[in-house]
Amino acid sequence: MCKEKVTVYCGEGKGKTTAALGCAVQAAGQGGCAIIIQFLKGKREDEVEFLRRLEPEVKFFSFAKSEKNFVELSREEQEEEAINIRNGFNFARKVLVTGECSLLILDEFLGVLANQMVSEEDMESLLGAASEDTEIIFTGRAVGEGLDKYIGKIYEIHEREPLL
Repeated sequence: MCKEKVTVYCGEGKGKTTAALGCAVQAAGQGGCAIIIQFLKGKREDEVEFLRRLEPEVKFFSFAKSEKNFVELSREEQEEEAINIRNGFNFARKVLVTGECSLLILDEFLGVLANQMVSEEDMESLLGAASEDTEIIFTGRAVGEGLDKYIGKIYEIHEREPLL
């Protein structure tokens, strides 16, 4: 995969997912299609219902079973949810292998990597499955060490006080 096709939206500020969603709408408006796979955020039926209106050009998937964010879960619940996260990762690989979209967004995937739920080797395998025509966007708080070699562009989103 060409690293120029990999983009990251990261930072402590709000808006990473929103920026990625804007890219999905833009891809759809240009005749492409986007698939969004969300990790770590829990099941959010209200958001999903709205995003379903964008189908078939923009498709949204979450493999979460719990409505809570991953960090709010008990240790046992986290272990169970980790299996669902792995299923989402395997689905992402299938999407890339079959060329189902022009843009794949892995929302909060940087957190999956930071928590070592997916190895760097798995990530390399995932990126290797993508065609040269597919763009990939990762979102999350921070880009871990060693990821720079896979990424073409990084946008950091931070909140700041207004200038007076």
